[in-house]
Amino acid sequence: MRRLTAIVASAIMAFGVSVFAAPGEAFIDPEQAGPDFKVQGEYEGTIGQKTKFGAQVIALGEGKFDVVLLQKGLPGGPKDAAWDGKTKVMLKGETKDGVVELSGTNFKGMIKDGVLSGTAEENVKYEGKKVERKSETLGLKPPAGAIVLFDGTNVDAWQNGKIQESNLLGVGTRTKQKFEDFTLHLEFRTPFMPKARGQGRGNSGMYLVDQYECQILDSFGLSGENNECGGIYTVAKPAVNMCFPPLSWQTYDVDFRCARFDAEGKKTEDAVTTIKHNGFVIHDKLKLKATPGGGQNEEKPGALYFQDHGNPVHFRNVWIVEKK
Repeated sequence: MRRLTAIVASAIMAFGVSVFAAPGEAFIDPEQAGPDFKVQGEYEGTIGQKTKFGAQVIALGEGKFDVVLLQKGLPGGPKDAAWDGKTKVMLKGETKDGVVELSGTNFKGMIKDGVLSGTAEENVKYEGKKVERKSETLGLKPPAGAIVLFDGTNVDAWQNGKIQESNLLGVGTRTKQKFEDFTLHLEFRTPFMPKARGQGRGNSGMYLVDQYECQILDSFGLSGENNECGGIYTVAKPAVNMCFPPLSWQTYDVDFRCARFDAEGKKTEDAVTTIKHNGFVIHDKLKLKATPGGGQNEEKPGALYFQDHGNPVHFRNVWIVEKK
């Protein structure tokens, strides 16, 4: 482990992404997304004999990739195989003759046939295989008493609601009903937009009571900021970036308590939320402040709003349980 830590520490590089969108098509069908889509994603393996690592491979378009190696494992993994939250190595990848060649400080390697492999300093070998994680709450059924907001059959609960791709809910819609305290489950999918960057890459937002935005964005492999997936926009970044690769179905599970006001209209308590992203707590009893873009005064009950930011983000299995 000491040798690995030294190798990794010597290879850490800053990981930044432009906030400007590059031209690029948005893919919503994996079969049409091209060869880069099959390479991008998550990998798990070992460096040397025993040391575990995770890797996130981010497609940048035209056969180019950013690759982030994470010591011990992937974000939000089991305790014995979860990223340590600190140590990561940045590699670059480029496709040549059907093989993605990897390069970085003290690291070299390749990705071929679902295997990421190579050597680090002192010829220490590493190898990982591609994995597809799923949220533990994916497909969670609404309990008795829940209000089913969307099950793929109709948009009766939504203003300007549109069914797309046969049974999915599109963006730019608010619930007709307004809410105060509740628990919420929803599933969302961001498109594959390899040439786009930052806020131009699979952007939407989940607005609680039409006032507090939890960002929806393809932030796979990024650092996890307040304007990235899971962040409360301008207010708080997620405890860890739990964003899965684009075109993966992801979950938000929310416990929400609205702000309290006295008889004279003075706020006595902030709104508070706990949010799980893909089954992992990213905000724990967080006090909320109003975020830009909402359409509701926080003194009143508000709708659930899915923001339209021009990208084909989709939703399914949306339900809410009111707390009386």
